[in-house]
Amino acid sequence: MELSELTAYARDAYRIEEQHKWENFPGFSVLCHPRTGKWVALLMRQWDTETGTEIERCDLKCGRQSLEGLSRPYLGAPFRMLGSKWVGVRFEKGTEPEVVCALFDRAVAAEDRQAFTVVLDSSPSSAGKAYRDTPLPFAGSRYQPPREVLPEKIRQMRRMFEYGRESMESRAANFLRQAEFMEDYEDDAPWVGDFVRYFPTYHDMTAKQLRGYFSWRTDIRRGEFRPMPSSAAYLYIYELLNGIGAASPEDSLEKLQAFERGYLDSGIGDPKMRQNLHRWMLELAIVNDLPQETARRYADPKVLETDHALAVLRSPEEHSDAEVFSALALFGGKKLPDSPVLARDRDRGLHLFGEVWRKAASACTPPEKDLFTQCFGEMAARQWQPFANAVYAWRNRQADRDYALDPCRIYRFRDGSWQVCTYEKPRFDRYRLQGLLHEADLRLRRYLKTGRYLRENPADAWAAPIIDAVIAADRQAAIEAARPKITIDLSGLEKIREDAAFTRDSLLTEDERLELIKESEAAVPDTAAAEAEPAAARAESPAREASVPVPALDAVQLQILRALLSGASAEDTAREHHVLPSVAADAINEALFDEIGDTVILCENDRLALVEDYREDIAEILGGTHDR
Repeated sequence: MELSELTAYARDAYRIEEQHKWENFPGFSVLCHPRTGKWVALLMRQWDTETGTEIERCDLKCGRQSLEGLSRPYLGAPFRMLGSKWVGVRFEKGTEPEVVCALFDRAVAAEDRQAFTVVLDSSPSSAGKAYRDTPLPFAGSRYQPPREVLPEKIRQMRRMFEYGRESMESRAANFLRQAEFMEDYEDDAPWVGDFVRYFPTYHDMTAKQLRGYFSWRTDIRRGEFRPMPSSAAYLYIYELLNGIGAASPEDSLEKLQAFERGYLDSGIGDPKMRQNLHRWMLELAIVNDLPQETARRYADPKVLETDHALAVLRSPEEHSDAEVFSALALFGGKKLPDSPVLARDRDRGLHLFGEVWRKAASACTPPEKDLFTQCFGEMAARQWQPFANAVYAWRNRQADRDYALDPCRIYRFRDGSWQVCTYEKPRFDRYRLQGLLHEADLRLRRYLKTGRYLRENPADAWAAPIIDAVIAADRQAAIEAARPKITIDLSGLEKIREDAAFTRDSLLTEDERLELIKESEAAVPDTAAAEAEPAAARAESPAREASVPVPALDAVQLQILRALLSGASAEDTAREHHVLPSVAADAINEALFDEIGDTVILCENDRLALVEDYREDIAEILGGTHDR
């Protein structure tokens, strides 16, 4: 006997419906007296993970005295309830429906203050067999053996069930065998009542429930969606996962999608079902080696986002600055996108952060691990069990293969078992990555003079040389970009010279032409004399000064810059030459912009100050000049 038979009897005999009072314990339910509302039975369904079977038990409030003279192995002390009013019942192969239903009658009657007696025939059997208690109906019992009128198709399906080991594999094999037989069956009997079961199969349903389910399935296949207990609705999903009612794995996915739209999206089903549904659809695509884009439709978007970010950081040179920064922000914290480094020039800020990671990721000396590996570890394989929480029967042995959902998530099938190879979050070292990003944000804010500066953390000092190198490269690039670009086309120069010479010769007289020839011959150097010139004489000749480009600075501006370099006040020099400090600062900044590419002198409250970052550049410029 099964618990479902007891609940069916309670409903038919007393109009008592099973009540599930605890969301966190779906396997526990109660049957309450129809008049008083008090419990007369506590039902318990629990899954035994060691044996792979479901254990069914109940406590009946029929009184301990009701067991006197009634010796049955499935009857005993209560499992959960306390006191002499309760009796425990185990539902197994030998549990007799007539005895359990009679005890339930006693429980209902006891609540009504009515008494019942048990009459047992304890006489030995005439066949001379061992003594055995034979139950007779309780006085006043309403129990009648159920009479099920079943369609022949369902009757044949039930006979196909093979009893034996109650493992998940045998349950799935029985389900697949019966489901293939019932694939095209239709019915028109309405569903009545509730149905709660872990890993439900056809074998768990009563005759009425089976007919109600197949009628509901008939409507579902026609696009008509009606409410159904979740455990029964899962049967339809299990069928499609096993290819029942579908021409191919792709067809199964399409029908599962239609079920999600028509059943779950309409608010009929259990919201928790959607998570399982997407998981199984992803597993169905992978197991059947469907295209990658098909499987990715059902993968968790957060998982795909994380994998993409890892792929970007693993090969940053293959991705844009925006992609690298987005990946860094995903792992580096919520504050990074709000950095003022991005406020003034976002593209430049993205580039600087991207270059910091590219340089840091490549800056390692073997056998030291690269920064990506230090932060995220290496791809590791772990066991993967598709359809572990579903009734799914594996049919044919599959060939060994790899299935890459993305570059950072690869599923491998070897020798009949699956593994998934990916980066595991427990191995991530976010502190090292966040240290790099904090130091980068700190130094880039100072470099770009954004304000809102950060405090230094000595633990992040290891990243300073990397970031300083990026800043130096960016400064040099800015200087080069600021230089004026002059392009001279030399392709026509020789032709211009030839045309000019021809024009000149055509205008000369014969005497002028002869004079020009004599001058050309006289201008030819005496090579031998030049080679005979002593080296010492050449060494004594005055050295020529190198030509150094001098910015467009006048004498007053040069004096102001030298005063600032020496640490003296430059305002006096400006006043002596009747120049406002602000005007002098603007003129100097404009004159040096081509060389420096940025403001070099600040003027606040008529006081001049040199930007310290450009002190060496100014000193180099002034060192290459001289008064003329």
